[in-house]
Amino acid sequence: MSDLDNKTKRRLPPKKLPPENVISKTWLVWLAGAMLLIALLMWKTEGQVAPATVSMQQVIDLVEAGKVTDGKIQYDATIGPNGATLTGKVGPDAGLAVGATQFRTQGRVTDETAQILQRSKVFTEIPADTVMRQLLWNVLPIMLLIGLVYFLFVRQLRSTGRSALNFGKSRAKLLTRDRDRLTFADVAGCDEAKEEVSEVVEFLRDPKKFQKMGGRIPKGMLMVGPPGTGKTLLAKAVAGEADVPFFSIAGSDFVEMFVGVGASRVRDMFEQGRKNAPCLIFIDEIDAVGRQRGAGLGGGNDEREQTLNSLLVEMDGFDTTEGVIIIAATNRPDVLDSALLRPGRFDRQIYVDLPDINGREQILRVHARKISLAENVDLHVIARGTPGLSGAELANLLNEAALLAARRNRKKVEMVDVEDAREKVQFGRERRRLMDDEEKKLTAYHEAGHALIQAVLDDGHMPVHKVTIIPRGRSLGSTMFIPKKDILTHAMKRMLNQIAMGLGGRIAEELVMGDISSGAAGDIKQITKIARHMVCDWGMSPLGPISYGENQDTVFLGRDITRNEHVSEETNRKIDFEIHRIIDEQYTRAKQIIEARREALEKIALALIQYETLEGRHVLEILEFGEIRSPVVPVPPPKLEDKGGGRKAPAQNASPEALGSGPAAAPTPA
Repeated sequence: MSDLDNKTKRRLPPKKLPPENVISKTWLVWLAGAMLLIALLMWKTEGQVAPATVSMQQVIDLVEAGKVTDGKIQYDATIGPNGATLTGKVGPDAGLAVGATQFRTQGRVTDETAQILQRSKVFTEIPADTVMRQLLWNVLPIMLLIGLVYFLFVRQLRSTGRSALNFGKSRAKLLTRDRDRLTFADVAGCDEAKEEVSEVVEFLRDPKKFQKMGGRIPKGMLMVGPPGTGKTLLAKAVAGEADVPFFSIAGSDFVEMFVGVGASRVRDMFEQGRKNAPCLIFIDEIDAVGRQRGAGLGGGNDEREQTLNSLLVEMDGFDTTEGVIIIAATNRPDVLDSALLRPGRFDRQIYVDLPDINGREQILRVHARKISLAENVDLHVIARGTPGLSGAELANLLNEAALLAARRNRKKVEMVDVEDAREKVQFGRERRRLMDDEEKKLTAYHEAGHALIQAVLDDGHMPVHKVTIIPRGRSLGSTMFIPKKDILTHAMKRMLNQIAMGLGGRIAEELVMGDISSGAAGDIKQITKIARHMVCDWGMSPLGPISYGENQDTVFLGRDITRNEHVSEETNRKIDFEIHRIIDEQYTRAKQIIEARREALEKIALALIQYETLEGRHVLEILEFGEIRSPVVPVPPPKLEDKGGGRKAPAQNASPEALGSGPAAAPTPA
């Protein structure tokens, strides 16, 4: 074991105080004991009448009259020579006080009195009370009450005071290398990011290699990327690879309700880092504390800005020392303060992007180690059919497949389980909604229109994968497309084809049903968004390659407030005209395609009504041969246990945008 490992072990934090639930259990035990003692004392004295105080001669008279039924004599030297306490029970006609059935007296017991009591055979002698016994009997209840008050109040006040003094302490956790250790082998799909981060690990292991060339270790690295791409996982892998202390903290742990706590915690965190230098400090979701200054509403002193100022000074101020490296992660780099992003604080910005097809396959192989997969599961096919999915979503996909296979009582996860899980993750879960024949027919022709246009216009990049009229998510039907490769750019012809495909459902409704419905609401929103991008952002119109207005992003609200702020009204009218022109041209184009292939539309719709779900090859067979030649595997409805109430029918009403999620199933242009 190296000296560095021994040093790391010696730097481990001290043992923590017992958790709050243990202290709470102690309070409960003391409280229950006190309540039991009080209840016992109350039960002992409940319903009892105070014994009557009589003289020794009266006791002798009652004994000789035979009215004493039970008596006890207890000798006590503290009363005097032959002193004793006599207690006993008498009948109701003994002549004592009203209602009194017991008596008590203290005094000197002579030999004659002792003989009278002995001859009566009513009195029995009990041992005399000791001083310790009397002390315990009188003091024990008081001690119990004092102990209860101590545990309920004094310790609570002490813990509150201790917490108040620790408000300014950092909450950074020192990760141990032996528990839940991750390495770079457990991180896949971000090779470039791993390479940049591994340079820091290599520098910490052998700093002389870089110092000979005059190189300086980066003070900070900012990992940026969409959610779920593995930024935090990559930081954990750095902790597993590096032989230095690794502190982890979240950005939200700095700011508290008290003023100055955040800045104090930042100073304490760097102080701990300097004591353990060289070390790594990981700040997750740094945008919670590093937002741009002056973006809030109102004036006055901002606690978050105080924390940010302290962080800026500690990272690169007058009093800084080498050896403390900051690794931060965020998915909102646009809201960070510019002073935080300059070289000298965060020298590198590592972009962790969504994985490509090779990265997705590597991620699937990493997560498939813990899952029992069948031999027919091809991870390359799964990676090709999951464009745009992050690492977290791919892990969720395999987990859903494992759960689905377990519900189906399989021994291993098969390819059909993975396919069903992928469709559930990407397009939503199947919901067997009860629809009448008219609603089913409308949905079938709507989806047939989408599938027909896409099958005719597709150039091989995004073929039809599946068409179904089984509700998924918020839609009553879906037309699913899976691209054959990752789409990095959006060609104009492909965007026009996508607009035409989006209009196919509405055109099919109008031609067959003679009416239109609200089911195309989602399609209309999608094609309008694409057309506006083409005109305003991508220069795909006669208006030329001009960007008509930047998005005015407000940092405080984090959303787009306005668009085209610097565009004249005349230009806005031209933009609206071009958007209408693009959509109208594609509407006419799609309508001509459907009218020319009306028979194929009817066959696709009738097949959907019969089978509910068609594969993409079935649509192509209808277009090429006029019939379905490959077998169609019907999708059985899920089995539900009837527990007396019968099978419950779902609601028949649908949301206005429920029908036709064809375009939504395809990747949306950025």
